[in-house]
Amino acid sequence: MEDIKDIKIIIVDDHELFRVGIRETIKSTYPDIIIAGEAGTGADFFALLKTVTPDIVLLDIMLPDMNGIDIARRVKTEYPNVKILIVSSENSSSTIESILEVGVEGFISKLNSPPDILVEAVRSVAQGLDYFGRDIAGMISRIYVTQKKTTQVTPEFTEQEKQIIEYCHKGLSVKEVADRLFLSPRTIDWHKGNIFRKLGIKNTIEMVRFAEKHGIINS
Repeated sequence: MEDIKDIKIIIVDDHELFRVGIRETIKSTYPDIIIAGEAGTGADFFALLKTVTPDIVLLDIMLPDMNGIDIARRVKTEYPNVKILIVSSENSSSTIESILEVGVEGFISKLNSPPDILVEAVRSVAQGLDYFGRDIAGMISRIYVTQKKTTQVTPEFTEQEKQIIEYCHKGLSVKEVADRLFLSPRTIDWHKGNIFRKLGIKNTIEMVRFAEKHGIINS
């Protein structure tokens, strides 16, 4: 995958120390990511969106005036081109289900995501890829495995496609899948695109959900 230059982000988090930490780390180490603004409340964030259009919003779920899920839902309605990466310590099953319904592009945990993981997530989302930390991906799998499997006819997949689905199910990034299969990340993206077309879906989470429900991968 080619690098995306000048990724504009807005940080929405009510903890100033957290915002400062991200801001200083990114400014000093990752010049391709530009912090276009910060907000500590939902109201401040939507006021900021009237003057700044970011590529990605780093959004906490727990804010003093609004629920982050409601914010994400409104962004998806009013600013459909803005991508959302949830960065939160709130990762209950009900929360994960809600953010999947909204259609955010990623979710990583504050509890165990160092700066390099955050930057990897930002860059992946900027390139049109979903990014969910391994702990979150595991929760997503557990959520969907509890749903009853259907008996609908499923498309035929090559063995390589099945391997890619399996690795995505385990929460591996595109680069990690590429390393496992001795292929380039671009090739993995191409295969994933074919899988998405076969299933009539748009992202990795829908692919994992379909695979779980239809028994394509082991739970």
